[in-house]
Amino acid sequence: MNRLSVTALAIVVLVAGNFAASLSDVAVKLLAGGVSAFQYIVIRQLCCLLLLLPFYLRYNSNQRQLQHPAITLLRAHLVLIGSGCLMVALTHLPLATANAVFYAAPLIMLPLSIWLLKEKVQPAHAIATVIGFIGVLIVLRPSQFHWAALFALGTACTWGLFNILVKKLPVDQPVTITLFWTNLLSLPLAGLLALLFWQPVSAIELGLIAVSAIFTLAYHGSAVFSYQRAPSSYLGIIEYSGLIFVSLLGMLFFEEYLDGLSLLGIALIVLPIVLQSLGKLKSTAAVSNK
Repeated sequence: MNRLSVTALAIVVLVAGNFAASLSDVAVKLLAGGVSAFQYIVIRQLCCLLLLLPFYLRYNSNQRQLQHPAITLLRAHLVLIGSGCLMVALTHLPLATANAVFYAAPLIMLPLSIWLLKEKVQPAHAIATVIGFIGVLIVLRPSQFHWAALFALGTACTWGLFNILVKKLPVDQPVTITLFWTNLLSLPLAGLLALLFWQPVSAIELGLIAVSAIFTLAYHGSAVFSYQRAPSSYLGIIEYSGLIFVSLLGMLFFEEYLDGLSLLGIALIVLPIVLQSLGKLKSTAAVSNK
């Protein structure tokens, strides 16, 4: 598969993953704060492990080994922090507003990719990312600031670092193995915190958490697949596609309708995605044809 095909595949997979993440957000919002964030995390991680176990067991003992334990442990606890912040933000903010802050992650990923991965970022990409973030601010409405936006920002920070650190993992390590160890290593701390804040959980709430686990797992898998195959400074802006999905889902499930200013903000987010993607793919095609 040539470079153009790999890049295009990484884009498609990540966009699909963002749609899955949007559906997970809907499930979390439907919980309406009925369970503690720590309960949500530990139940979700257990569901993910059960889903991953059959795939994990299919590999031989060498393939199942934990590689780069320090990086994997750090990523596991970034999941805990980000998931807890996400649940608080989605409980108290409209779906699109919370996600608008989540999508500050690509802006955070830009300096991280330069610092940690020594990637070169083109000026056009930096400008496009800043334009996207201006769109995020317009959707957020700083004049109508809510304290839960700080938790959304916490999710954005952990999300950005989580995706950057996947570059430190071996490319040949199967995605399911990476996800299995990430979920397993997050359980000890998550389980302890859940026990301290435990409260009764209904069957409906368990179902919503399970749905969230499935779609979150799909997003994490897509992120591992895509970020191992294309520059993170490029894929970061593709993450903004999820804002389109949550805006539509917010209207569908929660009657959270967007006004003109919100639509302007989303347009500023989406336009750089389209222009950047087309430009990057054209340049990649030109290199491939030489």
